[in-house]
Amino acid sequence: MKTASKVYTALIFVFLFAPIAILLVFSFNEAKSLSVFSGFSLKWYTELFHDDATLQSVRNTLLLAVAAMVISTVMGTAASVGIQRLRSRWLRTALNTATDIPMTNPDIITGISLMLMFVFAGRLFGLANSLSFWTMLIAHVTFCLPYVILQVLPRLRQMDPSLPEAAMDLGCTPLRAFFKVTVPEIMPGVLTGAIMAFTMSLDDFVISYFTAGAGFQTLPIRIYNMTKKTVTPKMYALATIIFFVILALLLISNLTDRDEKKK
Repeated sequence: MKTASKVYTALIFVFLFAPIAILLVFSFNEAKSLSVFSGFSLKWYTELFHDDATLQSVRNTLLLAVAAMVISTVMGTAASVGIQRLRSRWLRTALNTATDIPMTNPDIITGISLMLMFVFAGRLFGLANSLSFWTMLIAHVTFCLPYVILQVLPRLRQMDPSLPEAAMDLGCTPLRAFFKVTVPEIMPGVLTGAIMAFTMSLDDFVISYFTAGAGFQTLPIRIYNMTKKTVTPKMYALATIIFFVILALLLISNLTDRDEKKK
């Protein structure tokens, strides 16, 4: 049984990571071929950094992801504190259920409904363009927010509620006690939620596609537009860079959790 379980686990890991490994290897291929590795080269990385349109879409994606991460982290942390302090169990359950809806709802339903809402609001206020960077930002905050709450709420439940009370007994105002006592206690959850919000925003295509304006294009949308013609190995190089960036963020998150458990 032990041998079978090891083989089964190995097959699962091969199934999950073989496509990524192929992508990484062929991003260094000298030729365009996806079947023959003709030689090691940084040619596609060089061409990537000379592709202004792709680099602009990367900048747009990073700008959107960072903005969505910051806003959803602040709002999610505040919402978590508010939910935790509710005395009504039924109200708390209702809010938790409402928070889970954006995570369980299919992306295409969320994207279409947000697009319709933005178009309706744009026509209501007489805007020339209903969809823009700001509509994408609102959409990204909408689906990133629940992930932050999901990470921060357990930390608040684990925290000793007498700690901020003790700080206020010693002369702290409620706001000062929150920043001096509560925030350091829940910081691992806040950081994990922020990283999840960043990666979710960075990765999103469906919701972005429906809420994007004409003058703002993210990287997933650009790659989708390229698939109508051909995807060059420059995209393999870009995907490799993004993979290692996300891997670094996950390592930071796991190291933070490990240090917290040791404490």
